Amino acid sequence: MDIGKDTAFTWLGHATFRITTPGGKHLLIDPWVDTNPACPEEARKIDSLDLILITHGHSDHMADAVPVAQRTGAKTLTIFELATYLEGKGVLNTIGMNKGGTTEALDGVRVTMVGANHSCGIVEDGKIVYGGEAVGYVIELENGFRIYHAGDTCVFGDMKIIGELYRPELVMLPIGDFYTMSPREAAYACRLLGAKMVIPMHYATFPVLTGTPQALRQETADIPGLRIIEMKPGQTVR
Repeated sequence: MDIGKDTAFTWLGHATFRITTPGGKHLLIDPWVDTNPACPEEARKIDSLDLILITHGHSDHMADAVPVAQRTGAKTLTIFELATYLEGKGVLNTIGMNKGGTTEALDGVRVTMVGANHSCGIVEDGKIVYGGEAVGYVIELENGFRIYHAGDTCVFGDMKIIGELYRPELVMLPIGDFYTMSPREAAYACRLLGAKMVIPMHYATFPVLTGTPQALRQETADIPGLRIIEMKPGQTVR
């Protein structure tokens, strides 16, 4: 399927992406910009958004959720418990849903919440606050193009179901190792998903995240037609 010339994906480093849809809507996945060491300074100012998606409660994925949501007035979609937590912090217009559910979050943009295998505690005043469970998202744009953002996760067998049921054309997979999959596990995920286009994420932000796109290429060399899109923080692919 043609993505559409007006569709744009901007990687802000780590697991944070801005997406401009064919209909001109603006999405932000995992709002970590102000203190994200991988995010370029010029990309940190976000004033216009329609929808924020949060995969889980760790600070390197939602540290800036409250100020970005309040500044932009965007809808904030995440798992029910985390949405309730953010409401308590002054975030308006939340969508608290759960795994397996689908909603038309914006006109023509459908979001399905899928599983991820990862922890989700929120660190607050030195204590862990329950934040629900970690999730991923399948996002269907106005033209039918489907994206799968896996969130933080290990490889798990239900990725095969995600691939067969939703058939995402572009997948965003963590490869850094230590906290998530390494390139070896991400390559297995590519096979389960039947992926044709992959954007590696969640690597190189910290020294412990040692996985690389080159290693993913080596691990997937036998998958015919697979395109690995290696991006630099701040780069936009159209």
